[in-house]
Amino acid sequence: MKIRPQLLVLFLVASISTQGQDNKPGENPIVRSKVVDQYIDKTSAKAGKLEEKLDRKSRKALDQMQRLETKMQKKLSQIDSTKEKEVFGNLKEKYASLEQRLNQSDKLGKYIPSLDTLGSSLKFLNQDLPLLTGVKEAKEKLTQALDKVSALKKQFNRAEDIKTFIRERRQYLREQLSQLGFAKDLKKLNKEAYYYSQQVNEYKELLKDHKKAEKKALELLSKTKPFRDFMRKNSQLASLFRLPGDPNDPVTQASLAGLQTRAQVNGLIQQSLAAGGAGAQAQFQQNIQQAQSQLNQLKNKVSQLGGGSSDLEMPEGFKPNNQKTKSFFNRLELGTNIQSQKSNGFFPVTTDLGLTVGYKLNDKSILGVGASYKMGLGKDIRHINVTHQGIGLRSFADWKIKGSFWLSGGYEMNYRSEIRSIDVLKDYSAWQQSGLVGVSKVISLRTKFFKNTKVQLLWDFLSYQQIPKSQPIVFRIGYSIK
Repeated sequence: MKIRPQLLVLFLVASISTQGQDNKPGENPIVRSKVVDQYIDKTSAKAGKLEEKLDRKSRKALDQMQRLETKMQKKLSQIDSTKEKEVFGNLKEKYASLEQRLNQSDKLGKYIPSLDTLGSSLKFLNQDLPLLTGVKEAKEKLTQALDKVSALKKQFNRAEDIKTFIRERRQYLREQLSQLGFAKDLKKLNKEAYYYSQQVNEYKELLKDHKKAEKKALELLSKTKPFRDFMRKNSQLASLFRLPGDPNDPVTQASLAGLQTRAQVNGLIQQSLAAGGAGAQAQFQQNIQQAQSQLNQLKNKVSQLGGGSSDLEMPEGFKPNNQKTKSFFNRLELGTNIQSQKSNGFFPVTTDLGLTVGYKLNDKSILGVGASYKMGLGKDIRHINVTHQGIGLRSFADWKIKGSFWLSGGYEMNYRSEIRSIDVLKDYSAWQQSGLVGVSKVISLRTKFFKNTKVQLLWDFLSYQQIPKSQPIVFRIGYSIK
């Protein structure tokens, strides 16, 4: 007997819906006031910071769009003034009208799960005042946090309206100007639209990054039945879809009336397998795969409706710089490295301990600076003597060749004598210059502190000019912290 895929979809949906629900009555766990206080402060700070960043980015995107259109308008006026008036009209008036519509817009917007969680949890705390016992100025803090979350939600809605405007405007200009020599201008327009959309998605990802205090508070709240009930009835998701709730709730009973229970679905499946004979199990597995495929398609559609990247249009021949939408500090890469040199007639065995900070220009190139401390270890294993052998200043550049291999280069200044006073460092002639070029291999790590290991083999092409001469081949092992 063939088992219908629709029946299996119903079975899987029922299984997913009932996972993680605890309907057993019990006492709420004690939510410490300190955790709640920190959660309110962190949520308020995060929402306020993101709201300011998103507002600034949206204004910058619109200003850039208007400048690009103004430039295209001037160019078209020199070709065909009549066409220029037809296509662009009064640009300032168009953008002023858009700004007015954005300020007056008060629609629901796309659903953002992390933002819904933040807002709904604050609303729950606002109504469940016993949880705020011991929190100073709790009511004022909650009001401020709710206002900031609400402002952030409006900014995301505003961003979606701007993305729609840019997408429609871009399509219109492409239809009007693509045959008139505006290919480069339209490409710039596409890039700005792409990066703005990417930046909005980046801010949505930042909302998911819960710090320790936020995770602890949400974990404690999620264990309480009142909070789970509140989320089912009052979250933004609940306003879009009726979520499974208390079976004794009349609203839930009405919404589930006529639907098969999980036990009934299980019974029907068992009966079908028993009546199907030897081939029923294989047929069942095949239908399960079909049902999973249908669920995955539904999940993809929900993801797209929830603010995915489906509205991004990659300009032809354009390779995006994924670092461009990140903040300055998120583009920094901190690292440390170790380098040892054998002794010679002038220097003992030395070990350089270096610290570096690199700035990611894009996904394939990094520029950075650093410093090193030179520690002497004596002449050999029989004559160990820890001494201070100087310091070094570094600059470097890495360019990705292929896979995990990078082309590395740098310029360094090394002071190889004991530092008796700061004045000795002012003597430029006492510093040795090094010019390095070579290859690096990056190995990914999964540790708490270090993210990657970098093994470098470098040639110091200025070593032959140094007095005393140092070794021309340099081998280093480095570790990136961020």
